Amino acid sequence: MKCNVGNTDRLLRVIGGLIVVIAGIIFDNWFGLLGVVLLATGLFKWCPLYLPFGINTNKKDQ
Repeated sequence: MKCNVGNTDRLLRVIGGLIVVIAGIIFDNWFGLLGVVLLATGLFKWCPLYLPFGINTNKKDQ
């Protein structure tokens, strides 16, 4: 699995994921599960939706 998520993208995903998860818990909504996806893609540095579009925000691979 090749990393395709850069540092800035990763930081925004983790922060956004935490906000969405916390909002889901506070409002008792399943919407918070989307935050888990953001957290996972940020922590693993790999986004499957970037593959079909050829997007790579990781500057080390470019």
